[in-house]
Amino acid sequence: MTQNSKQNNNSTPVSLSERAAVRVAELIRQQNKPNLMLRLTVSGGGCSGFQYGFDFDTEQKPDDIVVERGGVTMLVDGMSLLYLTGSEVDYVEDLVGASFQVVNPNATASCGCGSSFSI
Repeated sequence: MTQNSKQNNNSTPVSLSERAAVRVAELIRQQNKPNLMLRLTVSGGGCSGFQYGFDFDTEQKPDDIVVERGGVTMLVDGMSLLYLTGSEVDYVEDLVGASFQVVNPNATASCGCGSSFSI
């Protein structure tokens, strides 16, 4: 199976929780652009060395891993995947607020806000 082929949530190196898929679907409906896909990236920066990025995209790139859940598509580029294998994207609502969070087993430390990490 090629990396850019569509894979179900159980066989992908990164997963999307049901709560996250529901929230992404709501955001896409609000934008009224059904072709939007969630893109998860890792870049240098943040207080712990690397930071997660979430954005919407309309184009799948050749090295993207495609994760589908609940009618939602999430894209992860090959370079970011090096830091994300085994991770799950979740959506959490608590007293502090609501946010997408990456549960990353590769991270050895993360900042208090959960948006940056180190390996």
